[in-house]
Amino acid sequence: MARVVVDVMLKPEILDPQGQAVANALPRLGVDDVASVRIGKRIEIEFAGSADLDRAREIADKLLANPVIEDFTLRVEEQPEPAEVEEQ
Repeated sequence: MARVVVDVMLKPEILDPQGQAVANALPRLGVDDVASVRIGKRIEIEFAGSADLDRAREIADKLLANPVIEDFTLRVEEQPEPAEVEEQ
């Protein structure tokens, strides 16, 4: 099984009210050195078999991201091999 991770973020020129709310709350937590915060979303697509980046790109472009206001990136995330258990 292969996993493709899609990260969707608002384009830089689009205002991010959620990110701004988080940035405004940080000083109340004693965090004063953060210049800005942007909020996005992570979507994991698991393929039966090998990762299909072309299919994942099509899914992201048509369904997961709004291309007018959002950008997305794709990456294949390696699945860790299950640990073998030694019998005694």
